[in-house]
Amino acid sequence: MKLVSFSIAGGKVLPGALIEDAAVVVDLTTGGYPDTLAAVATGFDSVEKPGAYSGHKLADVRLHAPITNPPRIFAIGLNYRDHARESKMELPAAPVVFFKMQTAIIGPGDSIVLPKNSSEPDYEAELAFVIGKGGYRVPASAWREHVYGYTIVNDVSARDVQRSTSQWSLAKSFPTFCPIGPAIVPASQIADPHALAISLEINGEMLQNSNTRELVFTIPTLIEYISSITPLLPGDIVSTGTPSGVGMGRTPKRWLRAGDRVTVTIEGLGSLTNPVVAE
Repeated sequence: MKLVSFSIAGGKVLPGALIEDAAVVVDLTTGGYPDTLAAVATGFDSVEKPGAYSGHKLADVRLHAPITNPPRIFAIGLNYRDHARESKMELPAAPVVFFKMQTAIIGPGDSIVLPKNSSEPDYEAELAFVIGKGGYRVPASAWREHVYGYTIVNDVSARDVQRSTSQWSLAKSFPTFCPIGPAIVPASQIADPHALAISLEINGEMLQNSNTRELVFTIPTLIEYISSITPLLPGDIVSTGTPSGVGMGRTPKRWLRAGDRVTVTIEGLGSLTNPVVAE
């Protein structure tokens, strides 16, 4: 089971559970869940009684961002050793945390729109985890109790805007700059999130190819650090950073262009694909 948001024939976006073996999406509103945030908050991670829900063929639905109303989207900078090297920056002594805004969220198949006021739009493949049980000052040893599941984020970034200030959030929060999806995979289905292949292709060309074992600050460390400052809330998303191969680190630079097709793939989580268009 994977947690998704879906619609049928352009209708209302609904929370769903994707049963891949059967290629079926069950409608969780028939089980009392108004949205996927509610499912996350209650720890829903299996369809024990499929007959209690209405179902739809996967081929008949459109998937959207699996969660569109997270309380917050925390993002982590310089959290892969190889990316810090290509950025010509020292490994941070503490996690570099910034925010992406909820209004930047889009889902699989939605277009990344390149804004007119940036000439250096970049891509970043990232593993994200979703908080299930909230908490304040959570010890690293208790991290598994607080992770609901995992998903894919493309941390699209306007590098020229990013360089113009020491604060990164606006440069990473243009509309459509936070593709998420295609689903949230419950934590019970991922044995070790620190040993997952992660890659990004544009138009079929592999530009990022690494493994989450290269993370500088692991998920337990991030949970302990962030929750030592602000209580974690159910539905919070933490996007853990990107490996090397971003457009900024290439010679020549490889910025996103209208007509591109970007696919992020993470082992066990699937692939997130978005076309790119000009504003």
